[in-house]
Amino acid sequence: MYIGIVVGSVVATRKNDDLVGKKLLIVQKVNKEGEKLDSIEIAVDSVGAGTGEYVIVTNGESAGYVFGTSTSSIDSAIVAIVDSVEING
Repeated sequence: MYIGIVVGSVVATRKNDDLVGKKLLIVQKVNKEGEKLDSIEIAVDSVGAGTGEYVIVTNGESAGYVFGTSTSSIDSAIVAIVDSVEING
């Protein structure tokens, strides 16, 4: 998992059945200071996130489980909206 910021959205009228009815958001990874990194990916939203919000993203097989199936084509899912981050040290 990682923390990222939602920087946009994707609209696809034709897509895999696993994605029908789901919002696709563009997420850019951030470092521990909250600065944007070069890494950008599309994630399926499970929490109602919006542009400009910091989110937690999970990848791989666990992303499909967020929507109730391990055989899903979903490889990246937003699982939380971040309220605050505290780093000690």
